[in-house]
Amino acid sequence: MNFTQLVERIRLELQRRIERGTLSVSLLSRQTGLGQSHISNFLHGRRGVRLETLDRIMQAQGLSVEDLVPSRREERDGLLSGQVGNVVLLPVVTHQAAMTERYIRVSRGREMAPFQAAMLSGLRPRCPPERQTWERFVVVRASAADAAGMEPVVEAGALLVVDRHYTSLTAYEEGRPTMYAVRVEMGMVVRYAEYAASRVVLRPVEMSAAIKVIAVSSRAAAREMVVGRVAVVMQGRGAKDEGSGSPGVF
Repeated sequence: MNFTQLVERIRLELQRRIERGTLSVSLLSRQTGLGQSHISNFLHGRRGVRLETLDRIMQAQGLSVEDLVPSRREERDGLLSGQVGNVVLLPVVTHQAAMTERYIRVSRGREMAPFQAAMLSGLRPRCPPERQTWERFVVVRASAADAAGMEPVVEAGALLVVDRHYTSLTAYEEGRPTMYAVRVEMGMVVRYAEYAASRVVLRPVEMSAAIKVIAVSSRAAAREMVVGRVAVVMQGRGAKDEGSGSPGVF
């Protein structure tokens, strides 16, 4: 990693915190003593910063280089590109982190789940350029609410690999329903989803469970609701590739 890459990751992390409402330009200005216009220009890529300025920003926000460039993420990237072994470790995160965090911080004690790299390396992305800056694969643990209506495909406690580079509501495979993690109000749900007539239709597996229909202004607005496609479901007994339908046992 070079200096330019470090600066970009700091900039993206600050933007993420501002988007989540935990930081503002004025607050960062007070914390660092830097002018608001200086910070705004940096956040929008209109000017660079010196190393001393980066130190002040990182100290004010409690950031370390390990937070920005965790070695485990580099290891996962190597595994996915076929450079190391045949197993990839993915971070298990909260629903909120899956929805909002571009980069997943590696901290002591974070749960990591093993998956066969072959199940992930051939998956097709479909997302706008801005989403391509996000770390691609994260794992969430299915809640009871996620599983309600989705059993036996998704059971409570199952591990779900979410491909955050597939945010299109165009079916991954023609003629087959596609499962997504979708933002609904302030939370995230797991359902089969499709876009039709300015509406996002969320469908359960169980016929007796309710279908949810959400009106949207456009296909682009519908896409913004999508956290990512559920690419792999790992129940207690094993894993299923949602893209190809072929099972894999771990």
